[in-house]
Amino acid sequence: MMKKGKTYGLTHIAIAVRDLDRTLAFYQQVFDVEVMYHQDEFLQVTTPGSNDIIVFEKKKADYGKTGGIAHFGFRLRQAKDIDEMAERIKTAGGKIIDKGEFVPGEPYVFFKDPDGYEVELWYELIK
Repeated sequence: MMKKGKTYGLTHIAIAVRDLDRTLAFYQQVFDVEVMYHQDEFLQVTTPGSNDIIVFEKKKADYGKTGGIAHFGFRLRQAKDIDEMAERIKTAGGKIIDKGEFVPGEPYVFFKDPDGYEVELWYELIK
């Protein structure tokens, strides 16, 4: 029997950004995020069909600093969508830094968002 933890798992990640509107536009264009809360100094979004939350905090002095976090990632629903998503990333102002397959059938793309954060997009085969 698998042991259950006392939490539901990771709920959100909060990152410092330079410009809330620019960051929101990028993540809406690429991932179709939906706004949950929007205030002067922060913004919370979620990706459609999930309970995951990304918090964007307006902190000019800290944006783009990873603080030891190498990257964060999104999982694709279908492997065939990787090329379309890579185009969306470029069109929205992101910079592709690596693209390939971890193993056959599991494509990935690593990119930098407008604030310089490294983000991974990948598809995992169902085992």
